[in-house]
Amino acid sequence: MGRLSALFDPETVAVVGATDREGAVGRAILENLRDGFAGEVVPINPSRDEVLGLECYADASSAPPIDLAVVVVPPDIVIESIRELADAGTENVVVITAGFSETGGEGAARERQLREVAAENDLNVVGPNSLGIMSTPKGMNATFGPEDALAGSISFMSQSGAFITAVLDWANEQGIGFRDVVSLGNKTVLDETDFVREWGDDPETDVIIGYLEDIDDGQGFVEAAREVTEDTPIVLVKSGRTDAGAQAASSHTGAIAGSERAYEAGLDQAGVLRARSVQELFDYARALAGLPEPESDGVAVVTNAGGPGVLTTDAVGDSSLEMADFTDDTVAALTEAMPDEANVYNPIDAIGDADVERFGAAIELALEDPNVGSAVVVAAPTAVLSYDDLAETVIEKLDAYDTPVVTCLMGGKRARDAEATLRESGIPNYFDPSRAVSGLDALARFREIREKRVDEPETFDVDRERAQDILARAARRDDNRLGVESMDLLEAYGIPTPQGEIVDDPERAREVAASIEGDVVMKIVSPDISHKSDIGGVKVGVADEDVYDAYEDVVARARNYQPDATIIGVQIQELLDLEAATETIVGMNRDPQFGPLLLFGLGGIFVEILEDTSVRVAPIGESEAREMVDDIRAAPLLRGARGREPADVAGVVETIQRLSQLVTEFPSILELDVNPLVAGPDGVQAIDLRLTVDADELDTEEQ
Repeated sequence: MGRLSALFDPETVAVVGATDREGAVGRAILENLRDGFAGEVVPINPSRDEVLGLECYADASSAPPIDLAVVVVPPDIVIESIRELADAGTENVVVITAGFSETGGEGAARERQLREVAAENDLNVVGPNSLGIMSTPKGMNATFGPEDALAGSISFMSQSGAFITAVLDWANEQGIGFRDVVSLGNKTVLDETDFVREWGDDPETDVIIGYLEDIDDGQGFVEAAREVTEDTPIVLVKSGRTDAGAQAASSHTGAIAGSERAYEAGLDQAGVLRARSVQELFDYARALAGLPEPESDGVAVVTNAGGPGVLTTDAVGDSSLEMADFTDDTVAALTEAMPDEANVYNPIDAIGDADVERFGAAIELALEDPNVGSAVVVAAPTAVLSYDDLAETVIEKLDAYDTPVVTCLMGGKRARDAEATLRESGIPNYFDPSRAVSGLDALARFREIREKRVDEPETFDVDRERAQDILARAARRDDNRLGVESMDLLEAYGIPTPQGEIVDDPERAREVAASIEGDVVMKIVSPDISHKSDIGGVKVGVADEDVYDAYEDVVARARNYQPDATIIGVQIQELLDLEAATETIVGMNRDPQFGPLLLFGLGGIFVEILEDTSVRVAPIGESEAREMVDDIRAAPLLRGARGREPADVAGVVETIQRLSQLVTEFPSILELDVNPLVAGPDGVQAIDLRLTVDADELDTEEQ
């Protein structure tokens, strides 16, 4: 265990604010501790000599040494109480008291004080506004909830205390046990990342689960969870979805990659399995906590009922798994062992008169097949089938073959004892076949997470000083938005751009166009005009003799469209052959929690229409950049679909990596779009650029 071990393994727990007053939180916590905790319980209250038969102390300095303190005093004396605890040598504190940042300005100021006191004294603080914590190995219920947790190997954290009380009530009825339980509260000091690290170091925690409304430090969480999920699965329900980030964004990337997509990308990169509901959270957890890892995605279904067998087969088709294709030897053995009316192909239907012996034979033959990685046993109640005996048979077969098996013993009280028997051996039983398959799917997905190897981001040789100078232009003007006038920023980071120049008079436009072979593209350059082509601010295929007039025309159109727009000039750019190329977009939006969120997809005018994009949290290496390209629906276009010549996918992948390095090294870049990034057979070219810069952050980078 790590630095938080004393939180869950204390010898002495104090309740600061303990009382014997009926209905008081301080009494509820003290009673929960007194009734189950294996160590010493110390009440602290200056107005009591005794509480609930326990000697009460006036303050921390007069009490025995305290490993863990649970603080439940009025908010205006919380800070004073914690200072006293720190002076007495206590390092671990749970603050139950509410009245902090969740209540407004005064509470927020109090919470800042709490954070400062904790930092000054190197304290581990849970809360404030917390239900408390539990540790079943110690029999410790340091909460004011009405239920103790059953013992188990699942460690559980939640931002909602009410969620914990409801889950424990339900879990006790279902026979689901926990190791540690934490109500995170306001997360002033300790947050989800701290507990992921702690439980990842705990050999007795088989699965980490959580209910989260936000993640304070997305980058830190991804880093911690990536390391932990090499051995321990993490399953989360994330609520509080919002599109506020997308609404506030001004770029294509910001509009498409809002806050929820940042969470999706971050949690996926962290190796976290995301559940869509509380039921799914525990369906996953039960399978992950009790079953071995499947060696393949092939599923065998063994049933005595055709309808439920079909439902199970459909559920497999809807998952990342597949129905196992039995070998000829398996089919032959099943044919010999089953009645003529039985189906010996997958799903195996042992028909309605199947007894335990026939079920056992079918399960054994299925698990012997080399194409089977897991199995679902689905049974409907009949007069000839004992669920209790079937449960014992399933346990025996799982032990013999070390292959994950879940059951779907359909029924109510008839299945209750068998379900309890299965649970004791770590085998989850589900009433619904789709939930049974969902549990197996979680096992297979976690196997893929463990097998996946993410390479380190490459550090390219770039001209960082030149990039810094280009970005500094934003600090010297009122507008913090930059456009194609900053294309040199891409060149500084090795991203190819077409030959060209920005000019501010028609004569210079003719000179530049004459230096470029062939016709040119001309674009108005203005930070105030986003969709240049919509207003006629882009001309493609302009011959030398028409450049002067074209210059005058695009400027006039821009002035007519927006008289107060800032016109920097007109970009003269070589005309690329786009017939064999694909227009893509590479962009970044800086998320408040996860930092730079990279986006790749089909670009040009289609980016907002089709929204065919993939996202990742930067920095990323080559494997994740390549995944970004492969994940979009239009990926076949890049690989040469329908006779098209393949694009330079390696060039696209490298461009994504270089952009990842750029936005990681310059936190002042808030948003960035390279749209289009043209990908052709002979390479890639960045045609257009828009970015938004934080001038204050830029000043920091320059210092």
